[in-house]
Amino acid sequence: MVMQPFSAKLGPDERAQAWKELTEREFDVLVIGGGVTGAGTALDAATRGLRTGLVEARDFASGTSSRSSKLFHGGLRYLEQLNFSLVAEALKERELMLTTIAPHLVHPVPFLYPLSHRGWERPYVAAGLTMYDQMGGARSVPRQKHLTRGGALKLFPGLKSGVLVGAVRYYDAQADDARHTMTVARTAAHYGAVVRTSTEVVEIIKEADRVTGVVVRDVETDERATVKAKVVINATGVWTDDVQKMAGGRGRFRVRASKGVHILVARDRIAGEVGLILRTEKSVLFVIPWFQHWIIGTTDTDWTHDLAHPAATATDIEYILEHVNSVMSVPITREDIVGVYAGLRPLLAGESEDTSQLSREHAVARPAPGLISIAGGKYTTYRVMAEDAVNAAAKDLGALKDSVTEHVPLVGADGYAAMVNLKHELAAETGLPEWRIEHLLGRYGSQLHEVLALSEDDPSLLEPVKDAEQYLRAELKYAVTHEGALHLADVLARRTRMSIETKHRGVGAAEEAAAIMAPVLKWSKAKVKDEITAYAERVKAERASQELDTDEASDAARGEAPETRPGLRDVTATT
Repeated sequence: MVMQPFSAKLGPDERAQAWKELTEREFDVLVIGGGVTGAGTALDAATRGLRTGLVEARDFASGTSSRSSKLFHGGLRYLEQLNFSLVAEALKERELMLTTIAPHLVHPVPFLYPLSHRGWERPYVAAGLTMYDQMGGARSVPRQKHLTRGGALKLFPGLKSGVLVGAVRYYDAQADDARHTMTVARTAAHYGAVVRTSTEVVEIIKEADRVTGVVVRDVETDERATVKAKVVINATGVWTDDVQKMAGGRGRFRVRASKGVHILVARDRIAGEVGLILRTEKSVLFVIPWFQHWIIGTTDTDWTHDLAHPAATATDIEYILEHVNSVMSVPITREDIVGVYAGLRPLLAGESEDTSQLSREHAVARPAPGLISIAGGKYTTYRVMAEDAVNAAAKDLGALKDSVTEHVPLVGADGYAAMVNLKHELAAETGLPEWRIEHLLGRYGSQLHEVLALSEDDPSLLEPVKDAEQYLRAELKYAVTHEGALHLADVLARRTRMSIETKHRGVGAAEEAAAIMAPVLKWSKAKVKDEITAYAERVKAERASQELDTDEASDAARGEAPETRPGLRDVTATT
């Protein structure tokens, strides 16, 4: 008997099949949490030949993993903290993403490091960046380049000339974090993992103090089922402590949530060709080129409110504007802001009360036989975190095969380079402009043919979305047929980034998106109306929260919006 290949498709039929498999199979490893660490852990386990399941209460990357600075970077500031091992590890991972694992999703981006002091600062920064280059920062990207004030202002004319005496240009890398996380999950499915969203863990099952599985609830239907597993891996980020309590113990470490806020402004609001890294009194501030926008952030403050929906305050936004405007020749105003998002870093709690000093490194613990917890870390090092989590399962599973994810390209990576070379031919074949093909390849890689194939029965799918023309209508359908989207917010906030890239924050495209999604998901007219209303209420609540000054007030305002997944109550297992 020849084994049938697994599919990376995550559509409605695959979702139904996944429920059946969750209830009927015993897994070697069941991962809770569909953020980048959970998705990476499922991929690591599946590619070691382990029977693997992954459940997520909301959507892939619905929490922290869609709200990062969208960088794969070594972390220059960790050099100052003498954390050389973390920098080296992150730079190795960045290189793997650029060259082997996700070259279609992760791309180089140049940054300018402005120098404001004559004499000592240039050799000090040069020494740090030389170390950065030598530790792995200059393999497939250029090395640092030193610039005079004039040279720096040519690259970034929007800077005040008086704020710098020169600069150093260096490279890091960036990716759409939500798309990358979802692609990691699809790749896990491609290698046999049973992957399912809107599947909430409501109980940890134990026998004689050993964890033997979980009870899950389909939040779309309220159906429940028991899932048996030899090892359960808790990869729930800021919800780590909640899952540990569900298992009946405090765990080996605590996780603290630190809020990071970013704003987006149109590209023409800042005159610059490269990114910018600015030192602040507490951390660093990035100005990052992002297609037709700039991402500016971030903040770093303690957050003790709703973990599912962290709110950006007017105070957060003013902090960002104040710091970026201190170096801009033309100030950015509130009216220039297109999008705002807030995410929570799952930091390992330390002795310091200052979240900017808490550990960015990760920890793995086995609080009970059959239960592994993984937390902390950086988005960039998700693959290492995943490997460590699965390694820890050896105590319950016995000897394991070595991790191979260092050599496993994500879905869409194979053939990507060739398709980039064929973009002229693809444009001629589809009637789409070359820039559009290039943009699509940077989102789907060699899976682009699946997206374009949807237009064979409906040519209108090759038309742009009316109020978000950077996306095609086919992408909205593909999000449902192949990428596991179940709700409007999944498509408008994560499969695309309309929620932060458009002034209407996705509301203007909600009706068009719902009309495309409805036939695939078998939505009634009433359901279509409910989805559009719920999304509009979400955006209204987010806008209201961003006008208030305190976390308490903003949290209350954001909480006025209905839950995207109406069946979701008190969620304890998502990332």
